[in-house]
Amino acid sequence: MMIGRRSISTFSCLCHRIKQTESEIVRMFEISRPKAGTEGFQDKRPPLRRGSVRILDERFIRILKIFKWGPDAEKALEVLKLKVDNELVREILKIDIEVSVKIQFFKWAGKRRNFEHDSTTYLTLIRCLEEAGLTGEMWKMVQEMARSTCVITPAHLSETIRILGRAKMVNKALSIFYQIKSRKCKPTTTTYNSVILMLMQEGQHEKVHELYGEMCNEGNCFPDTVTYSALISSYAKLGRDDSAIRLFDEMKVNGLHPTAKIYTTLLAVYFKLGRVEMALALFSEMKNDCIPTVYTYTELIRGLGKAGRIEEAYSVFLSMLKEGCKPDVVLINNVINLLGRGGRIGDAFKLFNEMESLNCKPNVVTYNTIIKSLFESKAPVSEASSWFDRMKANGVAPSSFTYSILIDGYCKKNRVEKALGLLEEMDEKCFPPCPAAYCSLINSLGKAKRYEAANELFQELKESCGSSSSRVYAVMIKHFGKCGRMTEAVNLFNEMQKLGCSPDVYAYNALMSGLVRAGMLDEAFSMLHSMEENACAPDLNSFNIILNGLAKTGEAQRAIGMFTKMKNSTIKPDAVSYNTILGCLSRAGMFEEAARLMKEMHAYGFEYDLITYSSILEAVGHMDEDGSCQTS
Repeated sequence: MMIGRRSISTFSCLCHRIKQTESEIVRMFEISRPKAGTEGFQDKRPPLRRGSVRILDERFIRILKIFKWGPDAEKALEVLKLKVDNELVREILKIDIEVSVKIQFFKWAGKRRNFEHDSTTYLTLIRCLEEAGLTGEMWKMVQEMARSTCVITPAHLSETIRILGRAKMVNKALSIFYQIKSRKCKPTTTTYNSVILMLMQEGQHEKVHELYGEMCNEGNCFPDTVTYSALISSYAKLGRDDSAIRLFDEMKVNGLHPTAKIYTTLLAVYFKLGRVEMALALFSEMKNDCIPTVYTYTELIRGLGKAGRIEEAYSVFLSMLKEGCKPDVVLINNVINLLGRGGRIGDAFKLFNEMESLNCKPNVVTYNTIIKSLFESKAPVSEASSWFDRMKANGVAPSSFTYSILIDGYCKKNRVEKALGLLEEMDEKCFPPCPAAYCSLINSLGKAKRYEAANELFQELKESCGSSSSRVYAVMIKHFGKCGRMTEAVNLFNEMQKLGCSPDVYAYNALMSGLVRAGMLDEAFSMLHSMEENACAPDLNSFNIILNGLAKTGEAQRAIGMFTKMKNSTIKPDAVSYNTILGCLSRAGMFEEAARLMKEMHAYGFEYDLITYSSILEAVGHMDEDGSCQTS
């Protein structure tokens, strides 16, 4: 008994339709009959190819688009006598058809007799799935490829890693890398580079270091320029500056030439370490080895500016222009910033006006930098306001940081009402609450003894954000301490810790200052110890606060002990420390120690201030009255 191919074909009407469809398909692909005079001639030409790629018949593509994948498309392949091989599969997967059709065809081909998918067909479909955003299906296909018996080349493994990296599937990419590495593929330097670059993009710099160790242990994998570039960049971001420098030297010993990117990274490392001369020497070396890029010049100018070498930085910028290197807006913003900080606001304006001729369009950062420089140079408030108006007139939308700069500037000029108006404007424009802007306003209101208004703003920020930043807490604690509301100051400090907002050095200093002002010196000392226990390093101001408290209460011996501790630590006393202890010694009648300290101050280049000098004279006068001391 003969069984039909489909159960529905037992119905005569459907059977007739199927035969009719098959006949139509056959006729679509029939080769036209030979013309008269060519009877008996048979066209035995091989299938057409474009280079090494077979050209698929347009009619077959049309069938795929109309009928999708199914018996009709299968029949078309049969009529065309196209052999199902890897080349054909790749070409069909490249056709502009629905991805679901490609998946069906791929699965159908995989079940064919005498055919197995190889890594090229798998990767072709994986690319299609990536393009369609079907990450789940893509991952399944990658797993299937890894489990299959097909050979996977290092190049194909590298591409697989890159595809998974672009899909943010980093852990899965690492899993596949180790799975394929252990079974069927020996990674090359390029393969390792693919994994390293993926990890870098996701900020997993520690893992980059681990992978470098594995790579070196392979025996046949040697780092190339790409590897060194990634590693040096990772070490720089991790703060392992010495390791970055060592790798730079190592690559040169291995005969590799550093790229402009590597030089630029190392330039930033030297500036961060304060090794300005070494950075300049490196730049000179770079110019002999490769052409500095705009990014190199940006790093060089920024580094020199931070080192206070404004003139030198500006000269580098002018030399860069002469050498034909085109600046970008980031570089120009850096130059405007250093000119502003150097008090050369006129040159900053001049450069701003030249930006159009340099094919650079001012952005929000450019305007922010100009406005900030104006406030810092003590320019009239109206000038900063005019730049703000100019910014909006030129179609550059102010950012939250723009408003923060203006609010801080107005506060420092005692224009608190104007600053409050800008805060309202921020709210109207639906900007999220800016802690820096609130911090400036709360501080200004506190200075004006408008403590309730300051507290109201503080509560408003907490309600809007659910919490507040450590710096805003510090400002509020400071002003509660100044007005003697120590209970509220302590409560705020404890609230910070409960909300998971770790107090920083400013918050600790604010509370210690309040405790000292309230005469609670033991509590202030306790806070200093708590600070050290909680891994919050005290700064110079922390020690000066305690020193001031000891001096005010006349505890000269404890003050001397604290001062000696400072001298023996990494935090050395400054002019404030010396003047504080000098006043304390004078009031305690310890004139010999005071005289010795004055000589020490002079040796270190510190000067005693008028308050200290007055307290010395006052103390000497008191001694004269008591007859305990004679002065000539």
